Amino acid sequence: MTDRYDPSRTAVLLVDPYNDFLSEGGKLWPRVEPVATDVGLLHHLRTVVDAARTAGLTMAFVPHRRWEEGDYVGWDHPNPSQHRTRRGQTFARGSWGGEFHPDFQPQLGDLLIKEHWAQSGFANTDLDFQLKQHGVTHVVLIGLLANTCIESTGRFAMELGYHVTLVTDATAAYSADMMHAAHELNGPTYAHAIITTAELVHTLAG
Repeated sequence: MTDRYDPSRTAVLLVDPYNDFLSEGGKLWPRVEPVATDVGLLHHLRTVVDAARTAGLTMAFVPHRRWEEGDYVGWDHPNPSQHRTRRGQTFARGSWGGEFHPDFQPQLGDLLIKEHWAQSGFANTDLDFQLKQHGVTHVVLIGLLANTCIESTGRFAMELGYHVTLVTDATAAYSADMMHAAHELNGPTYAHAIITTAELVHTLAG
């Protein structure tokens, strides 16, 4: 674990904090709920966000593309998750499910990144540009899903030269096996630090 996160050079990337993922009644909440409940996801997300704001870290909201009529029609190579998004109309623009969870709303000074179409928050968005303009060298990843958007965003961040931290209990997935793969098998291949919320908060307060 890194000894220190310089507030002027560190950003927390909150990935896909939509009602469809995080709220009871959300279209994907039933699939996320068992793991989310087991790890205390909502509590840990709130804790990380509060600690980051108190410490003066940059907060960046990294949202998935909100579904609209016509999305993905005629695409040569949509990925499997895009097929599911189209069928289920998850994160639909203008819907409650496509709004951010009420506990995770952008504040003045936060970065609201352009929506990513697939899994990486960097690919075809302004995330790298925004972070570089704010002098960020370290990114802390939280949100959903651990084995898809979190992993893809983290890998891309490492390739771009960022120091990458995964906060294991501030993410969730559809199964314990997916969480194990994301954090125990794949995480060590790209993340510089894999820690818990308590460890991160302790470091930020130090």
